[in-house]
Amino acid sequence: MLVEAVKLALQAIRRNALRSFLTVLGIIIGVGAVIGMVTIGNGTTARITADLAKLGTNLLFVLPGQVGPGRASSDAKPFNNRDIEVMRAQLTGVQAVAPVAQKSVPVIYGTENRNTVVTGTDSGYFVVQNWALARGRGFHEGEERAGRAACIVGQTVRETLFGRTDPIGETIRVHNVSCEVIGLLEAKGQSSFGTDLDDTVLMPLRAFQRRIAGNMDIARVYVSARNGVDTAKVQTGIERLLRERRNITPGKEDDFSVRDMKQVVQATAGATAVLTGLLGAVAAVSLLVGGIGIMNIMLVSVTERTREIGIRLAIGALEEQVLMQFLVEAVVLSLFGGILGIALGLGLAIVTTAALNVPFLVDPFIILVAFGFSAVVGILFGYIPAHRAAHLDPIQALRHE
Repeated sequence: MLVEAVKLALQAIRRNALRSFLTVLGIIIGVGAVIGMVTIGNGTTARITADLAKLGTNLLFVLPGQVGPGRASSDAKPFNNRDIEVMRAQLTGVQAVAPVAQKSVPVIYGTENRNTVVTGTDSGYFVVQNWALARGRGFHEGEERAGRAACIVGQTVRETLFGRTDPIGETIRVHNVSCEVIGLLEAKGQSSFGTDLDDTVLMPLRAFQRRIAGNMDIARVYVSARNGVDTAKVQTGIERLLRERRNITPGKEDDFSVRDMKQVVQATAGATAVLTGLLGAVAAVSLLVGGIGIMNIMLVSVTERTREIGIRLAIGALEEQVLMQFLVEAVVLSLFGGILGIALGLGLAIVTTAALNVPFLVDPFIILVAFGFSAVVGILFGYIPAHRAAHLDPIQALRHE
């Protein structure tokens, strides 16, 4: 009986092919949207997590002020050079400490110029950021102490100012300061948030403070823990040291923040996973809309085929057989839409992940869930028209025009 019901369902669908396709369009869009959104979301989560992990899971960064909703950091005292010296001298289990001060200024070479972010730092920056040099050298200790205007440029700055020419040994103007280019950073590309990491110029911290920023402030500090050292212990040591340095009495809130990169990675991955689930849930609403469309069309089909149903009932067809016929027809429509929706979702995900340069990560479970949900939608929304068809009065059905 099931095989015959499937055959009858396929015949009915072929008779009204265009109407059948329009009927399942909501299912196609719903399944495709769910699979596409979840796949793109998974790839984005993986990309962001990988980019953050490149900074190192043993990395901590220290900021003035408290970061979070309702917390202002504008009045927090910035760090200074003495804070960095004390941290290097007294912290244990630390591989490197790198101060960072930044400002966006024009960088000029000949007739070419570019506004870029200039970072004042020291040799520890290359360790904590895991950033190697493509050519040239890093800062000498004498340059850092004397505040000599030496520059290390990123690949984007090199291409803008020098084209493919080797910039080592050339002199550029950073704001109003003549600066010799001593090194070229390896390319890092864009971050997950679209920031060009190679659009940067590095200078010794003292030179930046005196000649670019005009103050001795340090905006943040990167601290890299040694391999095998628990970053939580290093974080506790930083907090204890800075509370002492900044004269924070017991019971008072810190006027600085210490963030562990592992916590940032976990929080970011959790947030993107929640957003992915939310997008998938919103897309799943269209499955319900598609199910309602199937129910409407099946009700119309029952009305159109009333005489056919009456004839079948009159010559001995059981109510269960008529119920099965229309229920199977609704399920076949729904499954057909589910298959096309899977193809649409995967195609959408392939194109979008390629455009966004994120991994294409297919979750077989979500495909099974979306496909199974489409079948359930067919059963739930197909039952009412099927039940109505099965309980028609044969005499009244035969009289129907």
